[in-house]
Amino acid sequence: MILSSYPSIDLHGMDREYATFKVKEFIDDCYKLKYEYIVIIHGIGTGILKNAVNLYLKKDKRVLEYKLDFMNPGCTLVRLKFDNP
Repeated sequence: MILSSYPSIDLHGMDREYATFKVKEFIDDCYKLKYEYIVIIHGIGTGILKNAVNLYLKKDKRVLEYKLDFMNPGCTLVRLKFDNP
């Protein structure tokens, strides 16, 4: 799967609270545009942003599943859930 073909947000340089806010905004926008897959770039570092992203994704009911990119553990691939009409 080529992650560069999906909409993405880069959280480098953000603190935990602002990154969580930006992830929510990003998912809001992507959900409205009906993007099924999105990428969140949190970096590797100490894991603070990755953990904040994971906590948010667990709570968001629009998220069907998410996983770290096995080729780049600084990115999380997210699949959004849409109701079929």
